[in-house]
Amino acid sequence: MKRLVLVGGGHAHVEVLRRLRVTPLPDCELVLISPSRYTAYSGMVPGLIAGHYSHRDAHIDLERLSHAAGARFVQDYAVCVDAASNTVTCAQGTEMIYDVLSLAVGSVADTAPIRGAERCGLPVKPVDRLLAGVETLLEEARRAALTIVVVGAGAGGIELCFALDYRLRREAGTQRARFAIVSASSAVLPGYSDAVRHRVLRTLKQREIAVHTDRRVTGADERGIVLDGGERIAADRVVWVTGPAPVPWLKGSGLALDAQGFLLVNDRLQSISHERVFAAGDVATMKNDPRPKSGVYAVRQGPPLARNLRRAVLGAPLRSFHPQRRALQLITTGERYAIAAWGKLGCEGGWVWRWKDWIDRRFVARYA
Repeated sequence: MKRLVLVGGGHAHVEVLRRLRVTPLPDCELVLISPSRYTAYSGMVPGLIAGHYSHRDAHIDLERLSHAAGARFVQDYAVCVDAASNTVTCAQGTEMIYDVLSLAVGSVADTAPIRGAERCGLPVKPVDRLLAGVETLLEEARRAALTIVVVGAGAGGIELCFALDYRLRREAGTQRARFAIVSASSAVLPGYSDAVRHRVLRTLKQREIAVHTDRRVTGADERGIVLDGGERIAADRVVWVTGPAPVPWLKGSGLALDAQGFLLVNDRLQSISHERVFAAGDVATMKNDPRPKSGVYAVRQGPPLARNLRRAVLGAPLRSFHPQRRALQLITTGERYAIAAWGKLGCEGGWVWRWKDWIDRRFVARYA
């Protein structure tokens, strides 16, 4: 009997489990390793922080989904993959040999170049830690006014700032926090059109959220952040939304990695150096067709990953996958309102939020 090991409860892996529940693999032991029983759907995290969703609304029960698919669920952290010996090692000491391995472990916040970031501030990942930190911020804001700096002006940083601002204005009363966004890029939302950027900048101004661009953060301490010119920005709390970095243990795996340390895969989502290893989502970079590290692309990789894992276990030829050139981006603004971006086009309104809400709820319901 062969063993297929899935490491991580990422968006692509929940689709793999769903498909294996419908059509099981013969003579194959299926294992999912995840540090948490529940995985948050990234598209709903800003709404969860803003207070529009409950934990149950925005999370998928991995243990229940695994059992429905006939998989063994191991609640633990993977800390090492040895591609030479086909072995995964977990934090609690469990070692597991695989015939086929798939990684969907996401990424971590890229704070390594910032002195003091590991002890000062709240990283956007892992999501469980972020959500716990938000509840702490809320309690603090009820007692005293806070200054909160969000480092990172991509869509993730913008959405998180809007969500926190809305939640604290609604629940913390007169003691609500003041916000600032700091980014090394020359403008907010790099890579987006001017039409979308204009809508976001207008909303930031309406909310009195300060924006500092072209400012690279080099350090952090209890008083705030330090910029590359030595200037300080005072902050009671800092949230790191600095872009993705690979999980550290990939470096010693023996797998081929890109220049940033992410796992390199081909157009079959298969490691370019080890044919038994597959990957999807933030952890992977498609060598010939790279895409942004985004949940939108991770979701789209689920079906082709499921097909090729099945074929790898059965010894059948793998099929190529070519991701879409662009993806619809829906940026929430805290309240039940959102901005849509498609290439150079942009639109906004409560109806965009309701559309997004319908898409997100339908996605999570698929795995209930």
